[in-house]
Amino acid sequence: MSAAPVVLMDASLYVFRAWHALAPDWQDEEGWSTHAVHGFTHVLLQVLEQLKPTHLAVCFDNSLSTSFRNDFYPAYKANREPPDTALTRQFTHCQDVVRALGIVSLCDKRYEADDLIGTLAHRARAHGKPILVLSADKDLTQLIRDGDEQWDFGKDRRYGPKEVEEKFGVKPTQIVDWLALAGDPIDNIPGVSGIGPQTAARLLRHFGSLDAIYQRINEIEFLKIRGAGTLKARLREQRDNAYLSQRLSAVAMDAPTPDIPLLTPSRGDPEGIDALFQKLGFGALMRRRALACLRARS
Repeated sequence: MSAAPVVLMDASLYVFRAWHALAPDWQDEEGWSTHAVHGFTHVLLQVLEQLKPTHLAVCFDNSLSTSFRNDFYPAYKANREPPDTALTRQFTHCQDVVRALGIVSLCDKRYEADDLIGTLAHRARAHGKPILVLSADKDLTQLIRDGDEQWDFGKDRRYGPKEVEEKFGVKPTQIVDWLALAGDPIDNIPGVSGIGPQTAARLLRHFGSLDAIYQRINEIEFLKIRGAGTLKARLREQRDNAYLSQRLSAVAMDAPTPDIPLLTPSRGDPEGIDALFQKLGFGALMRRRALACLRARS
């Protein structure tokens, strides 16, 4: 990237990774575990130390059942277990850490972190700025355009438009339609039964879009795809599912977010960091790293 990108962090991914990967060796003053907060804070400080972002937003998910998507599809993400109280507490602490570091922390009951990131990506383009999405979520690849990257920071895997196409077999602009066809069991998105990722990619490489598939559906039986006739029938029978899945998979661009200039990290709260890290049971090294990040902005 030539211009400094707007960095958009999918926080929940890194909180969950730390929750599952780390031993509960840190506790707050009330005796609750803070290992997920510790792991998340470590990653966030790495981001600040390595990238020194000029614009940064850290986006959190709020609820599994209050998204606007649940309004028209109640089964959306209904297959997931809600987080327990211990994890919910750690999410709250993570947001406290972000704010103490002078970084914009975003969370909304109606819009998911993906939607907050998508809206900010849209705003960034209006300012002529590229984006750097810190996440491993395949749904967010739909946002990547020339000059942008998605970076799974913890595993150091980067994806531009070319890498997205190499991995999924479709361009970033086709990811929503790819999910519309193949579905996504993680989010309980149905797709079209019997169509997997490879067949979905093959159809989109030939037709270009979901709309084109349905406009030219009679061509399917002439494609060199095993069971083409059955595939055509499935698509006709499950047209509503395909378009429902497309709607569920599309990242929103109208979530309530600040404008890009407001994402500039501030000088933070050095005294607040010291008190917060003491409360969370963090050691002196983590405090020194955090305070060094704040001094670097002075």
